[in-house]
Amino acid sequence: MSNQAPSQTERPGALTGLRVLDLSGDLGNYCGKLFADMGADVILIEPPSGSELRFEPPFIGNMPALENSLSFAYHNTSKRGVTLDLDTATGQAMFKELAARAEVIIETSKPGTMARRGLCAESIHRLYPQIVYTSITPFGSTGPYAHYEADDITALAMGGLLYLGGYADTAPIRVYGKQAILCANMFASVATMLAVLEAEAGGLGQHVDVSMQEAVSMALETSVQYLDLEGLVRKRHAGEQRFAGTGVYPCLDGQIYLMAGGVGANKFWERTVQWFNDEQMPGTEAFQGDSWKHIEYLRSDEAKAIFEKVFVPWSRTKTKGYLYHEGQRRKIPIAPISETSDLLSSRQLAFRRYFVEVLRNGHSLLMPGAPYKLDRTPWRIQRPAPLLGQHNTEVYGEIGISLDELTRLFSRRII
Repeated sequence: MSNQAPSQTERPGALTGLRVLDLSGDLGNYCGKLFADMGADVILIEPPSGSELRFEPPFIGNMPALENSLSFAYHNTSKRGVTLDLDTATGQAMFKELAARAEVIIETSKPGTMARRGLCAESIHRLYPQIVYTSITPFGSTGPYAHYEADDITALAMGGLLYLGGYADTAPIRVYGKQAILCANMFASVATMLAVLEAEAGGLGQHVDVSMQEAVSMALETSVQYLDLEGLVRKRHAGEQRFAGTGVYPCLDGQIYLMAGGVGANKFWERTVQWFNDEQMPGTEAFQGDSWKHIEYLRSDEAKAIFEKVFVPWSRTKTKGYLYHEGQRRKIPIAPISETSDLLSSRQLAFRRYFVEVLRNGHSLLMPGAPYKLDRTPWRIQRPAPLLGQHNTEVYGEIGISLDELTRLFSRRII
């Protein structure tokens, strides 16, 4: 990709014509990105010193600098960027002028901050009742925890998901990346889009109040039902072989997950043993007998030990790719545990052109694309993440602010 916006001959995105003001930082930039990459005109509004996300590692070339954060570069693609001090009366007035031309506002300030600025949902709706105003905060904008500080791991813990992560004999282990923050962003984007559709149908916007804690709690699957209906608290099972033939096993170039035996998997056991026999795997005679067809036996330490003793010496001689494709051919549930390098070399992802190249500030960056394809209104990264204040002249010119005035505003650190 180049630093240029797409040509006018390219097909419009699904959200072309929608304007979004993105006041958010880490807790909301991905929500804005989802709109921007679908064609919406998303204007990222940063303080004059820049978003905190600009200073978050990792950095391009491992060199900390204002425009080198990979997190910022990824979470702000396709947006235009301006600077504005919302703690000044002039900045607040300018924001209201921008809001007059927008359909959506996304903000992640602490509850009460936007109200002190005169820019909360209630204030904005008095001026522009059609706007969808989305707030993303750790615990929502109401309730006894509303003003509590929280980061990603706090929300994972308070939402209950951290308890389920990790190994049975260790303290809970956090999953990689900012999964709680990303979860809140994704729920926010869906809720915001629903509110936009409602506003278009009825003419009135609304306040979308998103809680990161509640978004995380949505990922607990059946944990609540287990406790409610059976009085059982789900535990951590990572690293455990819960059944013989089901679990994580080593192979020549990494690890695979196999599900050959256990609840819901017994129909695969005979296929798996047949595979082992066809491969002339040493020791397969140990798998003869009716006991291997019963869940109780597959749960036993004896069965697990026998399976591992026979299977692992053989699996260590086979690659992830071989085991996966042979298992697929035989209709046996088995999957490679992919590392990042495996994803970059995946034939499937390459065929789908999932990873996209983005040129930013002289550097070519490979980024994940979208997990969906729309054939008439395609997803597309419109432009790289903006440099700090890159579109000040362009965006503020649209509301009638001259170059001379912008120069004065810059000297006063309002932009």
